[in-house]
Amino acid sequence: MNFFYLLEAANGAAGTRGSMASSIILMVVLFGGMYFLMIRPQKKQQKKDQEMRDSTQVGDEITTIGGIMGRVVTVKEDSLIIETGADRNKMKITRWAIQTNNTAAEKAKAEREAIKAAAEKEKAQKKKSKKED
Repeated sequence: MNFFYLLEAANGAAGTRGSMASSIILMVVLFGGMYFLMIRPQKKQQKKDQEMRDSTQVGDEITTIGGIMGRVVTVKEDSLIIETGADRNKMKITRWAIQTNNTAAEKAKAEREAIKAAAEKEKAQKKKSKKED
């Protein structure tokens, strides 16, 4: 440990400037990495969530952040009225309380499955044509 103190004393003031510059560069690199690994993906997710909330329409099945599931009956600028339960109770909620749009999620899942099935069918046809050759 004393060896490091001796090295620092030998370098003098010129060494201090160099270590200060490298410290600043290290901090800039760390903040840049933090931005690309944490902040940027979070902003993308927030944008995606906001688009989902803005595209909610009458008739969509939604789940709120409290876990309440219901069908959208009325859409207003910043609130919705949902119908939930066997008694068809109506509740007024704000748009930001929507966690998932189950109708849109089901449509997206069906589209992914259709694309996957088409790809498998095409792969099977290519395999069959290779066997015939």
